[in-house]
Amino acid sequence: MKKLRIAVALGTRPEVVKLAPVVKVLRSQPETFEVSVLSTGQHRQMLDQALAPFGLEVQTDLRLMRENQTLPDLTALALTAVTGALASLRPDMLLVQGDTTTVLAASLAAFYARVPVGHVEAGLRSHDMANPFPEEANRRLTSVLAELHFAPTPGAGAELLREGVAADRVVITGNTVVDALLELSARPFNPVGTPLEGLPLEGKRVALVTSHRRESFDGGIERICLALAELARAFPDLAVVYPLHLNPNVRRAARSILEGCPGVHLTEPLDYPCIVHLMRRAELILTDSGGIQEEAPTFDTPVLVLRTVTERPEASQRGQAVLVGTDKDLIVATASRLLTDPAARAAMTGKGNPYGDGRAAGRIARAIQGWAGGQTPPLPPELQFVP
Repeated sequence: MKKLRIAVALGTRPEVVKLAPVVKVLRSQPETFEVSVLSTGQHRQMLDQALAPFGLEVQTDLRLMRENQTLPDLTALALTAVTGALASLRPDMLLVQGDTTTVLAASLAAFYARVPVGHVEAGLRSHDMANPFPEEANRRLTSVLAELHFAPTPGAGAELLREGVAADRVVITGNTVVDALLELSARPFNPVGTPLEGLPLEGKRVALVTSHRRESFDGGIERICLALAELARAFPDLAVVYPLHLNPNVRRAARSILEGCPGVHLTEPLDYPCIVHLMRRAELILTDSGGIQEEAPTFDTPVLVLRTVTERPEASQRGQAVLVGTDKDLIVATASRLLTDPAARAAMTGKGNPYGDGRAAGRIARAIQGWAGGQTPPLPPELQFVP
């Protein structure tokens, strides 16, 4: 079989984290795969920050972001630019991950170029086109265009089958973020030179907070921040660490309410090793991040999901996460219970990670090879992920 040319499109930090293990495995088999990474630069600063810990280099940097760019602007620009890149690279498959604007535009460009698309983290559904926006639409449309669907969980695979995707095009792989998490967490962590250096965390319980979703901009971020301030006042032994997203809506709201609040530490965006360290250290995580929902069970850290719906229901179904939305009183009450009641905390821990086992990237590589060789299904069921 000839060497397979694989193009990998990414544009945001989560895409880097979740695709880095796949690129690593593919590149470990140079006799089978030739890999080229292309970037839209959708989240320029945070993307560059994510590449370094994995030693990941971008071969084609499209640098598409402009000041005050709208979603239609970015989508149109990415569609045109990725089309040109694919014409030059001439890959046998384009890999995309998740549900960003980069994913949708790159998948459509590949469709027009008749390049098969492999969709990593396929099948996640909230069944609400406005929540998350525009991600729910992006991933549904990408599923229509994809040739191979790498579903992270059996539940995600079942969603695809209900939508009419052929069973021999769906592979249950586990989530690649667990691969990345296990790789990074095995390394020693040194806070020197990071935004964590000098934070007074010694002897404190830590609550890690991340929040950046567009659907929270209409008052939601403010309610979350008011809840954090109340928790910090109620628990003097609690250090609330809130790395601020670069979105000005998030930064403005958080700083107006939390700047100078005792026990609350607002930081600049953290690189992935810092986030992994905090997840391991945290007593509690409050987040609207999909990736952190998937990662936290590895460290047995309870999660309050700052959303009313989630496309990652496995943790909440198993009692490892609780959906609290942006309701200030519910956030405070739920967090307070976990901080004061050992039995409540114990009920959310000790259940393993339903999202992955650290071997997802290997399954994806084998499935691509099986697909190229005409194997049906591309990865035998007995080799697929079972939580």
